[in-house]
Amino acid sequence: MSGRSIRFPPVGVSLGWRPRYRLLALSRVGLLAVVAAAVGLGAAGVTLAYETQAWIYLFGMVALNLPHGGYEHFANLRRRELDFRWRYLGAYLALVAGFVALFFLQPVLGLALAIGVAVAKGGLGGVSVLDATTGTGHLRTRPQRLLAAAVRGGAVMAVPIFAWPDTFRMFSHYMVNIFQPGALAAVAPYFEVTRWLVGGGWALAALAHIGLGYARGGGRSWLVDAGETLLLGAYFLAVPVVVAVGLYFPLWYSTRQVARSLAVDGRRPKAGPDLLEFDRPEHVTLAAGGLLLAGAVLTFLIAGVLFRVAPQPLGGAPLAIGAVAFWSVFVSIIALPHVVVGSLLDREEGIWFVP
Repeated sequence: MSGRSIRFPPVGVSLGWRPRYRLLALSRVGLLAVVAAAVGLGAAGVTLAYETQAWIYLFGMVALNLPHGGYEHFANLRRRELDFRWRYLGAYLALVAGFVALFFLQPVLGLALAIGVAVAKGGLGGVSVLDATTGTGHLRTRPQRLLAAAVRGGAVMAVPIFAWPDTFRMFSHYMVNIFQPGALAAVAPYFEVTRWLVGGGWALAALAHIGLGYARGGGRSWLVDAGETLLLGAYFLAVPVVVAVGLYFPLWYSTRQVARSLAVDGRRPKAGPDLLEFDRPEHVTLAAGGLLLAGAVLTFLIAGVLFRVAPQPLGGAPLAIGAVAFWSVFVSIIALPHVVVGSLLDREEGIWFVP
């Protein structure tokens, strides 16, 4: 990961009308609106049933967010050499198979890795958005950038572990039960201690991140980063974790990655033939539709195979809650190569490309 940052002119009235800045504003307003709704419901004494939370999660993660994952891979592979595309697909499927095997052999370790994947995706992807839009002049060193990624991505899991321990424990139990019923019991006695260590560790890391950024330059980029870090912390603290995770990815992660794409797409190198390079617009439309359809078929084929071979695909939970547990496992399985193959092994032009 490079320490370079993209610097833009000072923000003025005209800049605010650019689509990428409207998307950044939309992501912030979206999270604030969900926080306000959660606080309002809490003040009114209204508690969302787990089943209701589950349907909100499934709507956000399946209906709204899943297509964006395919789009990120498509945008990355669109102008790459043919042999690279095949290597990419092969590495992706190999990592999927390896992660599935880990869940079968050591489901608790699989769960821990799934949590790490969510942190890495939210954090590394989030820093790339800062690079491409508001800049990262306050992040002067590689360790500082990694701290920023750990804090921004850590909010997705660390804060809910602390703020919503019973819900987190329940869904962790169901996720592990998909592969080995009762396997989480061995680590359950340590959960309360872990909860305080994880929550306190995130709070200290967030303070260090914000304070170090201020000491090493401050300015507008620091102010934006600090404000968004606090917003993420407040969001996952106030919003029930199932709803929070389900809406975070479509409202925040995907929206902001589209903003990054808008900022850098014109500077993306063309290393191979464009998958959509046709003379007639209708051919472009057909090719794009066919590629997205192929990606959707492959994705749901993997999900179907996993559902078929898992000993207890819903983890012993009721339908909606079990579907959340299954989808959380499945989406982490396909997100691991998303992060590793699409970014860490393809650092120059990967899914979070910033020139």
